[in-house]
Amino acid sequence: MDAHDVDPSVLLWFGGWLVAVVGLFVAALTIPLQTRFGGWGGRLYAAIVVAAGVAAGVLANVAIVLNDGHLDLTREKVYTPSAAAMRAVDALDRPVAVTYFYRSQDPVGRRTRDLLEVMGRRNPLLAVRTVDPDKEPTLARTQGIKIYNAAVVEAEGRRVMVQSTDEAEIAIGIQRVLRQRVITACFLEGHGELPMDAMEFHTHLEGIADHSHGEASSQLVEMPGHGIGRLRRALEAQGYETLKVILASGPRVPGACTVAIVARPLATFLPAESAALRAYLQQGGSVLLLLDLGFVLEPELARLVAELGVRPELQVVVDPLNHYMTDAEMVAVTGYDPHPITRGVSLTFFPGVRPLTLLPPAGDVAVTPLLASSRDSYARHVEPPEARSVTPARPAEPAAPPAAGVRVLGVTAEGTLPGGTRPLRAIVVGDGDFASNSFFPYMSNSDLVLAMVRWLVREERTAAVGSRIPVPPLILLTARQTRTLFLLLVVALPLSVVLIGGFVWWRRR
Repeated sequence: MDAHDVDPSVLLWFGGWLVAVVGLFVAALTIPLQTRFGGWGGRLYAAIVVAAGVAAGVLANVAIVLNDGHLDLTREKVYTPSAAAMRAVDALDRPVAVTYFYRSQDPVGRRTRDLLEVMGRRNPLLAVRTVDPDKEPTLARTQGIKIYNAAVVEAEGRRVMVQSTDEAEIAIGIQRVLRQRVITACFLEGHGELPMDAMEFHTHLEGIADHSHGEASSQLVEMPGHGIGRLRRALEAQGYETLKVILASGPRVPGACTVAIVARPLATFLPAESAALRAYLQQGGSVLLLLDLGFVLEPELARLVAELGVRPELQVVVDPLNHYMTDAEMVAVTGYDPHPITRGVSLTFFPGVRPLTLLPPAGDVAVTPLLASSRDSYARHVEPPEARSVTPARPAEPAAPPAAGVRVLGVTAEGTLPGGTRPLRAIVVGDGDFASNSFFPYMSNSDLVLAMVRWLVREERTAAVGSRIPVPPLILLTARQTRTLFLLLVVALPLSVVLIGGFVWWRRR
């Protein structure tokens, strides 16, 4: 935890300990050693003074040990567990035992040992034991440990082993061992969706003549290099099972699926597939629909999505105010309404997003807008792919400029559909590329999509701990931030030097 995250009561205990120590020092200087008492009276006085000093010192140290505080003054917080890991420890309501095996000559292992001990002192329900297998080989063999930097997490008869030097990964292991049900994330494929097995990604340099994820990207049927394997890996790190489901090969969504993820389909669903998705939601299922540009909903699927209170438009959102880099079609979202999903989420961006029109939902389904563009954004019509293939000419320019205003980009739906037996949860977003391998690690895109899945599987109340995703050392800025830095560094800073030089010349002439 950072210095500002320290519990005030811990600081008060430390202040009391400091006052007690200073008081003992002052008392040692002021209390006379020679008294008028002689014989037994003098001895009794000396014994009382010594006993009082020892008692004050012992009580002060016991109080400070029982109210441990950790203050890390290093700039990088090297000796402090991550805030997410500490929140996971704070949320413990059942005893958990962690045994960490490390090599004492390894500085990285020693650092992880120290961090785990800090976490153990944070909550009495977390029992942490650190072991060097070279010094205690019997215990390592008993636990089945043959490697260094491995943590064995145990709770309620369940056991999970985590091999990592990252305290966040061990915190995820704690959450996994406490989970009392199997959560399966099913990726629906068969319609050109982002494949869950693909880990490839490519970096985009956006510009006037370069590749874009805007309207033009919806004309592509295949986008090699894209996948959603990073999301699958992140879900598996959380302890979720993952499963590939092809609706065309079965009459229904498997009952084992806790959440069904439809990640940027391109080909139209069959009516039977849409019916299977409806039956799954009527039985209380959860679904994440990432409906990108170019995807045309067949009538049955469009009816289902309309009953969830949404109609995806054949339009692309252009946001001149908040967008990523120089592409106004890569809409950036900087503010969110309060919701369990957006808690702790900062800047996210959506390459080529379509707007969603809110409709009256069916049954008792409640719809909540989750993502929205800025007030300066507008929507431009996009021809469906089949129209482009027939008429390759570009669409005519609109007679009047489109009206600017906030566009809804994503919604949540919760309730029971007509004919349903249990309440469903669903999220509809007008873009799927933001969750792809290319954009998943950047800004808060990964935090957002993982929070969506956690809400869909009804785990939004548990502390969110995300595994770290290695990315190139880049600084990503919105267009507004780029303009601000340009004005400060390229305009204001040189101009200030010229003005100061002119002022010095004027004073010396």
